[in-house]
Amino acid sequence: MKVFVYGSLMAGESNHSFLSDGESKYIGKGITQRKYLLYDLGGFPGMVAGGNNAILGEIYEVSAHTRCRLDRLEGHPQFYRRSLIKLHGGETVETYILDKAYIRGCPVIRSGNWQDR
Repeated sequence: MKVFVYGSLMAGESNHSFLSDGESKYIGKGITQRKYLLYDLGGFPGMVAGGNNAILGEIYEVSAHTRCRLDRLEGHPQFYRRSLIKLHGGETVETYILDKAYIRGCPVIRSGNWQDR
């Protein structure tokens, strides 16, 4: 299964070790369709549906074991919810969408790129 990551799971970020475990394969850079907003929650971002920005990230092919570990890290389904989305170009992948209730008072990352923060 393919997972789109856009924050602390990206290469060079604090939780990337979850994807550098030998069970995951880097596919490449990715960008979502223009349907989201990215918020800065301090040490990590949250992507929410309903905006008009594209979000930049990375695509990984992950094992079922890694997917379970990512679900625990992301607090699925209570905090983030694992969801199917379409990338620019039409490919369908999974990602973690944050509930809008958690973004109050958090600034928007207008570029859509967590690493530009």
